[in-house]
Amino acid sequence: MLQAALNRLFNRVQARSLAATLSCAGAVLFCPLLFGQEAVPAAAQTAPIDAVSAVDAQSEQITGLADAIWEFAEVGYQETRSSEALQGHLRANGFEIVQGVADIPTAFVATFGSGKPEIAVLAEFDALPGLSQDAVATRSPREKGGAGHACGHHMFGAASTGAGVALARWLEASSHKGTIKVVGTPAEEGGSGKVYLTRAGVFDNADVVLHWHPGDANNASASSSNSNKSGRFRFHGRAAHAASAPDRGRSALDGVESMNYMVNMMREHVPDDARIHYVITHGGEAPNIVPEFAEVYYYVRHPQAARVITLFERVVAAAEGAALGTETRMDYEVMHGNYPVLPNEVLGRMVHDKMQQLGGFSYSAQEKKFASEIRSSLIKPRMPLGSQRDVQPFSIGHTMGSTDVGDVSWLVPTVGFSTATWVPGTPAHSWQAVAAGGTSIGHKGTLLAAKVLAAAGQELFTNRELVDEARRELLQRRGKDFKYSALLGDRLPPLDYRN
Repeated sequence: MLQAALNRLFNRVQARSLAATLSCAGAVLFCPLLFGQEAVPAAAQTAPIDAVSAVDAQSEQITGLADAIWEFAEVGYQETRSSEALQGHLRANGFEIVQGVADIPTAFVATFGSGKPEIAVLAEFDALPGLSQDAVATRSPREKGGAGHACGHHMFGAASTGAGVALARWLEASSHKGTIKVVGTPAEEGGSGKVYLTRAGVFDNADVVLHWHPGDANNASASSSNSNKSGRFRFHGRAAHAASAPDRGRSALDGVESMNYMVNMMREHVPDDARIHYVITHGGEAPNIVPEFAEVYYYVRHPQAARVITLFERVVAAAEGAALGTETRMDYEVMHGNYPVLPNEVLGRMVHDKMQQLGGFSYSAQEKKFASEIRSSLIKPRMPLGSQRDVQPFSIGHTMGSTDVGDVSWLVPTVGFSTATWVPGTPAHSWQAVAAGGTSIGHKGTLLAAKVLAAAGQELFTNRELVDEARRELLQRRGKDFKYSALLGDRLPPLDYRN
């Protein structure tokens, strides 16, 4: 336990060191001292044998970045320090950076090299609200009500950035032509950051897009996902004293509750694979005041984007009916909308092969103890302890969650995978995921992800036929009549959606 405490202390010292570095760096320059080590540009490095070895050469910087962003725990569109940290490492290694793309201050595109093929690597870094947690095996928030990286995006961004630098070093040393782009993608969690980037043309010249995600298993299966559309429904009533003058009031909360009742009845008459969920974000001020304002936030999901559109229209109709029946006024705002992920089997099998070659990893005695304690807090964990040593068999399936990677995948051949950054059996969006992501267990999964990305990128730079084959599969899967239109319409990025 003492050693674990020392490890956590060292991680936080690293994060404070990075924060101080960023403070002195400003928006233009990144201080060369990163966690006590000099960040040497790619040209000055010893030429790597391959891109994977170039990941090993910067392993401390990669895990240090992950630790720092874990400490920052910044929510969607507010990830200023997290974005600066990733940009700093890229800039110090020879990347040219464009900031604030697609009208999003924390989004960026970092470019190295020139010519074709152009490989883009996605880098996320937003945290989730309300899931603050220390790197310990019991529920222990670091900040009451604070945010935490319960989806592991601190590791996502760090590994992708490290892989991008590794590929840049390999490109330069090997004299191969090609362009590597690391795309900083904010606000995946309900903010649809990549949709705005897609709509703005950020991926128009890319030949392949690589991404990954933290998880509880090493898995490169090619899976689709649910499409998703969300909206905030706001009801406006008339305030009055709830006891002495209830007849002169009209309850906005009645509007919300009536809407919810009708949507819940609607569940009997929607496809089995649809998902509809909501939270009441505002219900009034006090019981003795008829609520003048109330708001409910809805998500609607289905494997097909067209079905999501019609289901969302039915939810809107329920809201309109609720307003009519309660004599309130309703307006709504579409918050985000994502296409389902379009799987690419050609790329998926290639990435699976790279992951098998690299293999999984084992736990130390200290990590096994931590993992056992975490497992005791889980309900029916789906993966056995020890499965982090393995790579799961390749398959083509479907996940019920949603991601803004979906929009990218309909325009560019896209492939993703997961590594066991969490204790096997840990669900995403849990305090257990935050805890493991702040330990050496998270480090091991992060470095494996960076190596898989680097190996896959190197293969794509040297195998043009693979790139062409992936493009042919994309065109076949989406159909000749496909025309892209963002589900969230022409709205601007909701930069304040977490306020």
